[in-house]
Amino acid sequence: KASVEALKRFPILNASVDGHDIIYHGYYDIGIAVGSPRGLVVPILRGADRLSFAEIEKAIRQFGQKAKEGTLSYEELQGGTFTISNGGVYGSLLSTPILNPPQSGILGMHKIQERPVAENGQVVIRPMMYLALSYDHRIVDGKDAVQFLVTIKELLEDPSRLLLDL
Repeated sequence: KASVEALKRFPILNASVDGHDIIYHGYYDIGIAVGSPRGLVVPILRGADRLSFAEIEKAIRQFGQKAKEGTLSYEELQGGTFTISNGGVYGSLLSTPILNPPQSGILGMHKIQERPVAENGQVVIRPMMYLALSYDHRIVDGKDAVQFLVTIKELLEDPSRLLLDL
C-alpha cells in the first residue's frame, strides 16, 4: 500500500522505457520477489492499488506457496510495473536491489532491528529498517528517487493513513 501511494505521487517510478519512449503506466502491477527452491522469482500483484491489506497479504502468501511448489504460471511472472524485494526475511540488513527491466524502479526492504536513536536529546531504542531504491537514471532523477523513499518512510512510520484509506 505504501509503495502504491508513493508511486502515485512519483509516477516516473511506475514508468518504463520502450525504445526512445517513456511509457507511464496508469495501473499498478507490482512485482513481489519471493523465494523458491531455485532462487528468487517475481510474481506480479496485479491492480495492487485496488486491493485491501488483507487481499495483498493473501496474494503474497499464495505467491510464496506457489513458488515453493514450482507452480507459478508464466503469466503470473510477466508485466510488472515496479518491484518490491524483501531481503529482510533472510536477515539482510542492507543490499542493493537489482533493477528488473524494463521497470524503472525496485524497492529493497530489509530486516527490522532495534537500534539506538537520538530522540529529544535522549538515546532510545526503536525498531528500524533500511530501505534501498534502485532506479533507471535515464528517466528517474535522483531528487524524485529520494522523495519517493522519504514518502515510503513517512507512510510506514504512520500507517494509519493507509489503513484508514485517507
